[in-house]
Amino acid sequence: MASSFLGVDASLTGRAWVGPSIEVERLAEAIAQQTTLPDMVTRLLARRGVSPDMAQTYLNPTLRDLMPDPSGFLDMDKAADRIVAAVRNRQRIAIFADYDVDGGTSSALLQNWLNAQGLRATLYVPDRLTEGYGPNDTAMKMLGESHDLVICVDCGTLAHGPIAVANQAGADVIVLDHHQADETLPPALAVVNPNRQDETSEYTYLCAAGVVFMALAAANRLLRAQNLPEPPLLPLLDLVALGTVADVAPLVGFNRALVRQGLAVMARRKHAGLVALADVAGMKSTPSAFHLGFLLGPRLNAGGRVGKSDLGARLLACSDPVQARDLAAQLDDLNKTRREIEAQVQAEALLQVETRDTTGPLVWAAGQGWHPGVVGIVASRLKEKYNRPAVVIGVNDGVGLGSGRSVTGIDLGVAVAALMRGGQISKGGGHAMAAGLTVPEDAIEPAMQALSERLAKQGADRLGAADLKVDGVLGSGAATVELIEQLQQVGPFGAASPAPRFVIPSALIKFAKPAGESHLRLTIDNGGGRLDVIAFRAFETALGPALLNHSGAPFHFAGRLEVDEWGGRRKAKLQLEDAALVG
Repeated sequence: MASSFLGVDASLTGRAWVGPSIEVERLAEAIAQQTTLPDMVTRLLARRGVSPDMAQTYLNPTLRDLMPDPSGFLDMDKAADRIVAAVRNRQRIAIFADYDVDGGTSSALLQNWLNAQGLRATLYVPDRLTEGYGPNDTAMKMLGESHDLVICVDCGTLAHGPIAVANQAGADVIVLDHHQADETLPPALAVVNPNRQDETSEYTYLCAAGVVFMALAAANRLLRAQNLPEPPLLPLLDLVALGTVADVAPLVGFNRALVRQGLAVMARRKHAGLVALADVAGMKSTPSAFHLGFLLGPRLNAGGRVGKSDLGARLLACSDPVQARDLAAQLDDLNKTRREIEAQVQAEALLQVETRDTTGPLVWAAGQGWHPGVVGIVASRLKEKYNRPAVVIGVNDGVGLGSGRSVTGIDLGVAVAALMRGGQISKGGGHAMAAGLTVPEDAIEPAMQALSERLAKQGADRLGAADLKVDGVLGSGAATVELIEQLQQVGPFGAASPAPRFVIPSALIKFAKPAGESHLRLTIDNGGGRLDVIAFRAFETALGPALLNHSGAPFHFAGRLEVDEWGGRRKAKLQLEDAALVG
């Protein structure tokens, strides 16, 4: 067994720290020998398994090099043919979208593309509380009767009945989705989904916005072949990037190119909805994946969670700056409400979870009146705390609406889909890292037991506390804006491509003060210069009290560097994730 990094076997949060392996160190040396890249950059490339001859290509991902042929996806040509026919014949088009960011960005991509050709599509986003996830019979019948084509985005793969209803009402249906599929597909004209069971595509990591982008690329190719004008797609990449990051899709391969280019587009501030959202979120620096995931995404999701489900999708498709500012303000207010509701549900869920065995394959909680719009966020908090798949269920009127989050290596979506096929839940589905479900109140306990057994077969019962992987050590004075900018060459950072994590060793705390209800601000120094630190939610663990009451003791500090921009000044800051007493 490899020795722990800096001898930290049990940090303040109970984790062992693990440094780069010998193999990674050797690969980093090989990259350094064949390139002129800085040492820290070669280490990050090596951690990702990038070979020396591929280093420059990895650092400069392009759509030209990484974009697949749209026709390589099953049903893509059929979908593109039907969309182009609807445009050419000026048919009535409806978009049925999920209420999360991926659904909102997917619908906005389609709306922008259609608007450029003088067509206005009807947007339908189901209400989370009254309709739940995905197409339903009532909505699809209404849309089918009044439209020629219904396009389901980020949903529809499991909607056999509702799609049949739309067909009977007279409309063709296309599904552009990425969620896990059954062996039998719904009766849609086309189901484009890299996670179809009969799909051989390697692009299973695409979110719905990525799938929609590919569909529009296929449609543009058809328009070009017919000598018809094709709306430009590159200006829409900011939406694709937002959907990809907010849906926690892996930032690998083609996704890296989409997000890298999308962030560059977003920085130009041409999209009224995104400009208004960035302004209300106080986003003043150059857009990064962090901003998309933690500033913009939660606000867009707030409409679907605790407000009007279509607010986010409407904002993303908005071209009027005045209207965009109004919609963004509404979403910001709803996000504040969401935080309050989330805090209450999280406190109750934690109390409940602690009464059960938290070392099993699943942690779960269910409560009367818990808002369905926040159970997914709370499940994510439980997953992080216990390093286990987690499900949180809100019960209202005898029905439980739940959401789950998983850990790397455990496919929650497959397990939930199996429960639905077995009749243990009424409705359910998702993908590897996230899933939703509907279950009668009296069936919650046996359903969670069945889910636990399925997850155990995947090894979820053998998971220990998550090790903390670190990339190296830095002196407090070596943490500079220049270093951060060098490291960003390896980005964008996110799921499956984490931002580098460094340890500031043997540092003293020069300043410590609580911030807000659970955060902690610090200033540390290990002899090279002072470094500001922010520790989010530190007082939800042993981290906050130990560092606040440090008594002058030295600590190793582990976290990720970021650029703090304030008052026209830019300086490095450490976002703290863990700490350990020296010695």
